[in-house]
Amino acid sequence: MAATESKSAGGTATATATATATAGLSWARVCKECGQPHEGQESHLYEYPDDVDDELVCHICLQPLIRPMDTPCGHTYCFHCLGSFLKEQDFCPVDRQRLQLHQCRPSSLLVRNLLDKLTVMCPHAAECQQQMQRCELQPHLHNRCPAFRRLREEAEKRKRPSWNELKGRKGDCELPAADAKHSETPPRSATRDQPDPGLINPAYEESEEDNTPLRSSLVAESNVVELFREEPDEELGLRIVGGKDTPLGNIVIQEVLRDSQAGRDGRLAPGDHILEVNDISLASVPHARAIAVLRQPALLRLTVMQEKGFKPREPRSDHHPPSSTATPPPSHSAHGNTSSAHNPGTVLQVTLIKSQRAEPLGIKLIRKSEESGVFILDLLSGGLAAKDGKLKNTDKVLAINGHDLRHGTPESAAQIIQASEMRVNFVVMRPAEPMEEGGPQGRAARRVPEPQYFRRRSTYMKDPPGGFSSQEKTVSLKKEPRLSLGITIAGGRDGRSRLPVYITSVQPVGCLHRDGTIKRGDILLSINGVDLTQLTYGEAVSTLKAQAAQPQVALRVIHTISQDSQEDGEGVGGDRADAPEDAREDALNWTPMWTRWLGLPSHMHWCRDIVLQKSNNESWGFSIVGGYEEIGGQQPFFIKTIVPGTPAHFDGRLKCGDEIVAVNGATTVGMNNSSLIPMLKLQKNKVTLTVVSWPGSLV
Repeated sequence: MAATESKSAGGTATATATATATAGLSWARVCKECGQPHEGQESHLYEYPDDVDDELVCHICLQPLIRPMDTPCGHTYCFHCLGSFLKEQDFCPVDRQRLQLHQCRPSSLLVRNLLDKLTVMCPHAAECQQQMQRCELQPHLHNRCPAFRRLREEAEKRKRPSWNELKGRKGDCELPAADAKHSETPPRSATRDQPDPGLINPAYEESEEDNTPLRSSLVAESNVVELFREEPDEELGLRIVGGKDTPLGNIVIQEVLRDSQAGRDGRLAPGDHILEVNDISLASVPHARAIAVLRQPALLRLTVMQEKGFKPREPRSDHHPPSSTATPPPSHSAHGNTSSAHNPGTVLQVTLIKSQRAEPLGIKLIRKSEESGVFILDLLSGGLAAKDGKLKNTDKVLAINGHDLRHGTPESAAQIIQASEMRVNFVVMRPAEPMEEGGPQGRAARRVPEPQYFRRRSTYMKDPPGGFSSQEKTVSLKKEPRLSLGITIAGGRDGRSRLPVYITSVQPVGCLHRDGTIKRGDILLSINGVDLTQLTYGEAVSTLKAQAAQPQVALRVIHTISQDSQEDGEGVGGDRADAPEDAREDALNWTPMWTRWLGLPSHMHWCRDIVLQKSNNESWGFSIVGGYEEIGGQQPFFIKTIVPGTPAHFDGRLKCGDEIVAVNGATTVGMNNSSLIPMLKLQKNKVTLTVVSWPGSLV
């Protein structure tokens, strides 16, 4: 107990030192989880006011366990401590038995719960003397601690543009790739010891001939995010696109799944570029290799490049005080005046002022199954929001007090509101009401669904990206009528992504397994001449059952091929080409990698139209890669980056990895970068993008 007692006594001394040093801390130096300044690769630091049982103390650092790991020989250490020790040694620190990190497993839930319930003190004792359970410290810091809030607000004032600047500032534009290397020195990264990211975004600029007096530049930061898998097979909840074998090049987060570990953590967002994982560079690795690295068990330390939107290069005079943002800025009120069936909505800013800090706003928030984010369900009668009258039911909450909630949850929004002072600033997206021309025809038109929200069969013919192709396979066999084909399927044109029907497993009990031609991941084309490519999941199941009852079956499938992919050769993670004896549960949950879809012929693609609107001097807010190249030939155009605070960002439907097949109905086949970008620049207020979207690889 001596070690723990000395640690507790030292904790009091450290708390006193922290109290005197809090004012000298900066947001960049403080850990966002424990609130203490320490290097990213070091364990978190906590202040324990009480003695801690020896059974809960690490034998390496002599501190209460953090992310405890059990060894096969029965000892328990902090994950960081054990990992650092085993980099130099190959034995257990206590009994010196041979040991490697992959042999260790996370401690039981009981031990982790006991550690989470240990009492700790807020590290900013000069301004906050709260005590709480260890698992509650991070929510306390982000939602209730005045010192932590002060550090964050000071950093946001220095580094981030306001919502006015992000949404509608005149002259905002993006730098083209060719100009990036000639740009100014970028702002210093918020993460220490990281190289300056520079203005690396290759997005095109909106106009070089506008009369705006000042130009603006993109702000990007390199940050480190640590995620810990409790179980080896636990999903982080990220969908990933890109890789050196694809036109995107970089590894990019396409989507963060709601209620997943990454979603609850809240630090990663769609569009983040993953540069390193556990010091392994992903700069020049193929997609499958990157997915294998991201599926490593236990701790993942991700170095990511995050776009922060636009920031003015030179200071501007402050003609618009922050307190006067209760009404929409002019650039977006124009959108409100021109709303149509194609307008996704109007962005509004609303400020509610409470009479006292604890006054409720009277807002019910919900989530929707078909769309990520936070939505207003109802305004309670007599409540502050209802009396104010500016917020409406069905408004989508984009941000509260500067916190981005485009992919947030009602719980996180409620915490931000509860932690707010007297003023609560909302940024919301209000759905546009269709224009009613009067009479029965106008009323009937409002009931017609908006066409751009529906995917349809693509009529734009094109070749797959370089290195990707497909091969048809046909299997004809005779069978007993009662004998099963032995396959499980997923997909269907009624699903969220409108995927074709594909095979998730080939069971060893079926006749197709004995033939060996059909593999997991193959896409079904037809059975006995009956087309399967445009069917819903239920229709495909019924058709397969009916045709499988025949004494002879002819099954046509298509198999996609990637020249540089490791999928088939190494059987990476969840996209192994053939894994015999798969458990039924694994077969039901299996999903193909993103690169599997790239080789599909275009007649099997489904596309949809996305209409974006903006003011004259705004950027559309996305960057593209691809187009015709003399060496590489014709490459499709892909969305590589979506910049926060721009029309593409607020619309929410474009995703990184989406393929642009047409602009305003004109095909992009045969275009190069220098011809597509001017076409987009010419669209001053409205553009219709026809895109094909495939779900990213799930990790």
